[in-house]
Amino acid sequence: MLIKAVDGDETAVFTTTAASLQIQVEPVGRWFEAYLKRRNRTASASFQELEEEQESSEESEDEEFQLEEYPMLRTLDPKDWKNQDHYSVLGIPHLRYKATQKQIKAAHKAIVLKHHPDKRKAVGEQIVEGDNDYFTCITKAIETLSDPVKRRAFDSVDPTFDNAVPSKNEGKDNFWEVFTPVFERNARWSSKKHVPKLGTMESSFEDVDNFYSFWYNFDSWREFSYLDEEEKEKAECRDERRWIDKQNRASRGQRKKEEMNRMRTLVDTAYNGDPRIKKFKEEEKARKESEKKAKVEAKKREQEEKERARQAELDAARLAKEKEEEEAKQVAQQVKKEKEIQKKAFKKERQKLRTTCKNWNYFADNEADNVKMMEEVEKLCDRLELTSLQSLNDILASGSREDSKVVVEKQMQEVNAQLQREKEAEVQMRQAARSAEQASGAGGAGGKGWNEEDLQLLIKAVNLFPAGTNARWEVIANYMNLHSTSGMKRTAKDVINKAKNLQRLDPVQKDEINRKAFEKFKKEHSCVAPTIDNAVPSERFDGSGSDGNAASWTTEEQKLLEQALKTFPVSTAERWEKIAAAVPGRSKKDCMKRYKELVEMVKAKKAAQGVGGKSKK
Repeated sequence: MLIKAVDGDETAVFTTTAASLQIQVEPVGRWFEAYLKRRNRTASASFQELEEEQESSEESEDEEFQLEEYPMLRTLDPKDWKNQDHYSVLGIPHLRYKATQKQIKAAHKAIVLKHHPDKRKAVGEQIVEGDNDYFTCITKAIETLSDPVKRRAFDSVDPTFDNAVPSKNEGKDNFWEVFTPVFERNARWSSKKHVPKLGTMESSFEDVDNFYSFWYNFDSWREFSYLDEEEKEKAECRDERRWIDKQNRASRGQRKKEEMNRMRTLVDTAYNGDPRIKKFKEEEKARKESEKKAKVEAKKREQEEKERARQAELDAARLAKEKEEEEAKQVAQQVKKEKEIQKKAFKKERQKLRTTCKNWNYFADNEADNVKMMEEVEKLCDRLELTSLQSLNDILASGSREDSKVVVEKQMQEVNAQLQREKEAEVQMRQAARSAEQASGAGGAGGKGWNEEDLQLLIKAVNLFPAGTNARWEVIANYMNLHSTSGMKRTAKDVINKAKNLQRLDPVQKDEINRKAFEKFKKEHSCVAPTIDNAVPSERFDGSGSDGNAASWTTEEQKLLEQALKTFPVSTAERWEKIAAAVPGRSKKDCMKRYKELVEMVKAKKAAQGVGGKSKK
């Protein structure tokens, strides 16, 4: 309750209370179970009393089970107790691994009261002395089944357990009827308590996946120590015990491996024959196909969009180009029209000048002067601009014969002076070009002239020894000194300067040099086999090849030939046929010819390099 505010007091709110939240709680646990039992019985019994009541009820249930007399009990061999069925000996073969310890003790108690030697002796039965009596089998049975470790070892090799694994054909038509009992039967070996069920055809993908994941990672507690051939406690020494233990561990491991293979075979067979797996795979395949189809359609739409955009760009570019062409066409027509007009004006003015001069008899008094003036008038018609022609015609039309002659002669003098200046300039340019050519030829050779043969030899050497050759220009110079017939000794500097000058030559001179080199090459190769001295002229000094030989070897063919030479040594039968087969498009003759060329080139290069090394020394 809040205290009522007094007059003068102020009420302040500092925070608000949160809204109530309803939480659903599920009661669990043994105490809640005891509460329910008390409530149902309308009694206030304690939990301890309820537990005692439950135990007593279990004992009463244990006492109510029926024993099954083992008919072969009296015929059992006590020495072969290990191969007996302990559950059958105690009379509980129907319970087996499900029997509780209370049931086992109760069965043992009942069978002892009936088959104990003292009981049988009391009724007059003859008893075998010592451990040879069948009662020893009963003792071994209770010793085994009352010990959890020994009982688990015996349960692992239960003789009544069916280890069979169905085949794929068995479960083809009735998968659930065949494999459900098999998995339920083998679930007893699981170390985990909650074993998933096989399920039905309507089971979800998650349930099926969990089921097979559990069984593929199955953790079995089954072990095979009960089948040990020897007991290490019977050994006389420690070494013997170790040996027995080693043998037993090896046999257990082998049986465990066989058991795991059996379980794996069972799971694999079930998985391969499970109709749900087939259904899931088909659904997954259909899903992937639909996704793939959707991707293809999306890609197709994207491609179509790009194609439309590209087509739109092309159309726009085409329209723009057509517009530009139309404008250019109009401009060209306009220019052409203007040129035609100008041409007509030129023709009119020239004709007018010729007519005027002809009317004045070309301002000459005799035939010789007449012809000379006609030539001069033609010069004026060819050299004068339109405006000059118009001005000259206007003057001639309004002036007298003498005045016109003076004007025409003055114009002729100006035209002749201009022609003379142009002629002198052209002569000077030719002289300068000739001097420069002579200077470059003399300077490139260090004062020694280069004839046509030396130029061709230089081109061959540059082609033979490409960039990257060790001491390249010295090797080229030595090669030229060896093969030149001019007697001129070239240095590396001379060769470099001449090569640079050849690169700077005008195209006409380049074409002429290459043409002459090719003619010589063709002439030599028409009568002798190709060697290093009549190689194809180089194409390094211009961008286009001058050979024109369609059968020239490419880099890829050269690599294939070299690899084939390594693959098929000299001792190989039909060597050149195999090499030719390894180089597409080449015959046996082509390969042999190319091989000889390569050998000659290598020999020449080595010889030139050797001479270069000696000259350096």
